[in-house]
Amino acid sequence: MEIQFLGTGAGSPSRSRNVSSLALKLLDERNEVWLFDCGEGTQHQILRTAIRPRKISKIFITHLHGDHIFGLPGLLASRSNQGGTEPLTIYGPKGIADFVKTSLRVTQTHLSYGINFEVVQPGTVFDDATFSVTADYLDHRITCFGYRIHEKPHPGELLIDKVREADIPSGPVYAQLKAGKTVTLADGRTFNGQDFIGDAQPGRTVTIFGDTRQVDRELPLADGADVVVHESTFDGADAKLARRYFHSTDLEAAKLARRAHAGQLLLNHISARYVGKAARELQKEARTVFSNTRVVSDLDEIDIPFRKVNDHD
Repeated sequence: MEIQFLGTGAGSPSRSRNVSSLALKLLDERNEVWLFDCGEGTQHQILRTAIRPRKISKIFITHLHGDHIFGLPGLLASRSNQGGTEPLTIYGPKGIADFVKTSLRVTQTHLSYGINFEVVQPGTVFDDATFSVTADYLDHRITCFGYRIHEKPHPGELLIDKVREADIPSGPVYAQLKAGKTVTLADGRTFNGQDFIGDAQPGRTVTIFGDTRQVDRELPLADGADVVVHESTFDGADAKLARRYFHSTDLEAAKLARRAHAGQLLLNHISARYVGKAARELQKEARTVFSNTRVVSDLDEIDIPFRKVNDHD
């Protein structure tokens, strides 16, 4: 479970930062990649990574500003041209289907796969045996969402030492015990597999915010998350400017991460005014509030490890 940032800039691309997009790589967990936003040039950034477009199964759009969606038509066409045949689901605010369908129709682009569109509303957006995704409104100039991606608990491991202590011979019976089944051995002894399985491993949680002012609805989305990805368009000195343009500062994002007892804060959507040393100052300032903060750059890869329940900043 990894995040790779494909674009970390705000508004327009710059020499050092492309516009918004990130990939949540779930290759071990689901053999899939989920994309969050798809700004202009996203497919060019993907060419600089190991990501295969046909592995992208879901695209979550936070809002319909161009720097978050202008890359969609090209990426969808390339996914088809590169042999993608599996259906794709796009989640986003009302209007995302119109944008995609119009782009494909006007350019007479024909895809080799089907697209399902899901209009996002606050609440559960997706849920299956391994992951759930919930969303809520943020505070931007247009409808904008934050997403909370939660991994379901991993089943406990078979306690091999305990099995051996019970003098249970190795073989297919181990798989039955791991499945929690009751087994009867050739010598007549009976064992309940549940007695030989360790505690379940809690899943990981990642919260990804779109553009927003600070708003109380953010906290439930970020609560206890292993990783929070939050915009930091401005620094603390420009708080009034951030509010005027419906954005956040580094300090506001750090305060949210601290309140939420998050594991790590990753700052993106960085204004082009913060280059080099100025970007490092953003990180330094945020760390005065929440120490485990990082200002990310394009193509950065962040592993999301398991952590202890009480391992908070």
